Amino acid sequence: MYKIVIRGGHKLRGEVRVSGAKNAALPILASSLLAAGRSTYRNVPDLGDVVTMKKLLRQLGAKVEGDGSTTVDSTHITNFEAPYELVKTMRASALVLGPLVGRYGQARVSLPGGCAIGARPIDQHLKGLAAMGARIELEHGLVNARAKRLHGATIVFDMVTVTGTENLMMAAALAKGCTTLENAACEPEVEEMARVLNKMGARIRGAGTTLITIEGVDELHPLDHAVIPDRVEAGTLMVAAAVTRGNVLVKDCLPEHLDAVIAKLQAAGVEVTVEGDAVRVLGRREIRPADIATRPYPGFPTDMQAQFMVLMAQARGQSVLSENIFENRFMHVPELRRMGADIVVEGHTAIVRGPTKFKGAKVMATDLRASACLVLAGLAAEGTTEVLRVYHLDRGYEHLERKLRGLGADVRRVKGEL
Repeated sequence: MYKIVIRGGHKLRGEVRVSGAKNAALPILASSLLAAGRSTYRNVPDLGDVVTMKKLLRQLGAKVEGDGSTTVDSTHITNFEAPYELVKTMRASALVLGPLVGRYGQARVSLPGGCAIGARPIDQHLKGLAAMGARIELEHGLVNARAKRLHGATIVFDMVTVTGTENLMMAAALAKGCTTLENAACEPEVEEMARVLNKMGARIRGAGTTLITIEGVDELHPLDHAVIPDRVEAGTLMVAAAVTRGNVLVKDCLPEHLDAVIAKLQAAGVEVTVEGDAVRVLGRREIRPADIATRPYPGFPTDMQAQFMVLMAQARGQSVLSENIFENRFMHVPELRRMGADIVVEGHTAIVRGPTKFKGAKVMATDLRASACLVLAGLAAEGTTEVLRVYHLDRGYEHLERKLRGLGADVRRVKGEL
């Protein structure tokens, strides 16, 4: 096992490139199951979750080769079960459910796992598949779904769900007739999923809005596609520049996907300038307090709440951070307190009082975004910080310590405790 050791106090300076988006790459890889033939996906990030998805596709019978440029041949799928051993580590494994039922009429998928940040059931996925004619049975922690051929339906999500929207879009692409998804997720990754499916021959309209229509077709074909940049990695690097009072150009991103993050950084007194497909962040000595409330896109992303909390701990005054997506997403707070932060949690709200000068400490990551938050706190801290359980970080950030080191941070990965 490894840990990340950070000697804080260095201002980040220079340029850094954003990797492909984890939350786009995973459903795109799953969509390869919808077509016979060899698809090529470029700009695929080297992440733990991507490795898991590739293992799952291979277990189903697909031929998967390459890393940054990945090819998947799903011509001969021979297995229709996603086992607990793989699904327990990554909730996105459930994304094979829609494609398998849509193309092959059957799937057996373990109920998913992933980060322990709250209940994230797949009931909306199952409700939608049932409306499209699938027979759903739950037994021994497994979902069994069968259908001769799915048919179009009108599906109204009870809550906004990104993976649910993506799963049902994939299933509906090969269904007979027209499917309508109401209260659909509007995230850029959903738009990307529709873009990929349409390139494969699907007929999807409305992605990026709350109303998506899918006109089913008889078959889809493989494609060549480059994955969009990761907006959460871009946001994390932007906050890293701000907390170290640095000057960083975050390159190869899509600034239009970062409007909510940019607005809150600017509200905190950070200078942010869009330069084409890049964003320059210039940290200021004095950080102003700013309140945030996480919301589905285009609101402030829940995946940036922990990182922004580090910045608000440095602000002079009180900030209120409300978490409206996941109920257990303040597990990083005790670790930030160990580093000196003054944070009080009341229900789904965290009250942050600053300014705090973080002190280096040994801390433990509890989930993916919490691990990034602790790395950022270490960059801003006096002394040395050790972040344990960095396997969480590796699920969603491609070589983050290398990128930070390239900007002047004193950060290294060493063998150590769990």
